[in-house]
Amino acid sequence: MKTLFKSYNSIINISFAVFAFSFLPANAQEVTLYSHRHYEADDKLYEKFTKATGIKVNVVKASADALIERIKAEGKESPADLLIAADAGRLVRAQDAGILQSATSAKLEKQVPKNMRDEEGHWYGFTVRSRVLIYSKDRIKPSQLSTYEDLADPKWKGKLLARSSSNIYNQSLLASIIANNGKQGAAKWAAAVRKNMARPPEGSDRDQMRAVAAGIGDVAIANTYYVGLLVNSSNPKDREVAEKVGVFFPNQSGRGAHVNISGGGVVKWSKNKANAIKLLEFLTGSEAQNQFPVTTYEFPLEVSSTDSPLLKSWGKFKADSLALSELGKLNAEAVKVFALANWK
Repeated sequence: MKTLFKSYNSIINISFAVFAFSFLPANAQEVTLYSHRHYEADDKLYEKFTKATGIKVNVVKASADALIERIKAEGKESPADLLIAADAGRLVRAQDAGILQSATSAKLEKQVPKNMRDEEGHWYGFTVRSRVLIYSKDRIKPSQLSTYEDLADPKWKGKLLARSSSNIYNQSLLASIIANNGKQGAAKWAAAVRKNMARPPEGSDRDQMRAVAAGIGDVAIANTYYVGLLVNSSNPKDREVAEKVGVFFPNQSGRGAHVNISGGGVVKWSKNKANAIKLLEFLTGSEAQNQFPVTTYEFPLEVSSTDSPLLKSWGKFKADSLALSELGKLNAEAVKVFALANWK
């Protein structure tokens, strides 16, 4: 009888615990984030999000491709609620892999420009970077620069620097050129730019800027935030590089400079979809948007609204309004064009 009473009592306690858990406040909730980004500043933002909402943020970091494959392998057993990746091309890749779901809210639609999000809500941008021309202040005048297309001119022979065609940032830039100039025009451009390079493609964006400072080439293709990383580097040699180079935004009389994003999408099998949406709303909201320019040197979603002295020193610029989903859709074509151009 005592044993029966104890069992009955245990069932009541367990039932009550389950009932009570369903009514736990937000501070007992969590969201699991698989992130390609590796900034301490992001971790601090997650702490602020937790403080404001009570939602704990669990972070798993790895390369975007590795995270996409991991989620595919985990399937419905995946603990991931939100995938964050740099470059719209990668987000479209995740969408095409079938690991993201549609997630919408009035806040996200208001805070994220239409061209910087998937039209069905599979992903949203929250930071912006522009892929620009980095030039030697000693050897090049800004008046000599104009458009991406102008880099194909023979006058630049032996003066250009760029990283490998396997890099998603270059693939997305070429995808934007395909979208604007057609595949044939993009193919001619890629082949001519490759012939104008000072050396075969190699290294990172920062390596291209170091090569400009060292006199190996005069103009490099690189993302803006890498300039910020050099300016604020703990390495004095990198800071010297930053002093020797200037930032030029191409195509200001036309479509505008190519831009891309870091962004996130809710994972198909998310157990905490509402919390994942809240985190995206936070990252696209005013507090986070004000922080990115001064911590990771990325532009906010409204690129002209930054108060960062560094970003403002590069000057105001017109951004290409191309829907960034096109960068993913045209990625395969960009890879083929690079191969035909012998852009290693």
